[in-house]
Amino acid sequence: MTDLEYQIALKIKERVSEIVTVLDIKIFGSRARGTSDKYSDMDVFIEVEKIDNIVKDRIREIIWEISIEYSIYISPLVLTKYEVENSPLKVSPILKNIEKEGIKIWMI
Repeated sequence: MTDLEYQIALKIKERVSEIVTVLDIKIFGSRARGTSDKYSDMDVFIEVEKIDNIVKDRIREIIWEISIEYSIYISPLVLTKYEVENSPLKVSPILKNIEKEGIKIWMI
């Protein structure tokens, strides 16, 4: 992951944290592996405490705004703590992949 990609992810974390409790945020996929090209999307996993439809819509707006600002397509995967820990998703290939290759974004 490049410094710019990390800064974009950090901005996502900061903006989303303004509206909901963010428990974890990771970049995964080709950008985390270092195999992306200029047309690759940026896969972002965001784990939140809880969420409703209004907050989901606002997160989508934030992601869209940042996508436009940086001219990069961002693909968010937003899940609640419950979904990550207690739903069938906890054993899904996507979450196993995120755990294996995801790069955690830390607040400075």
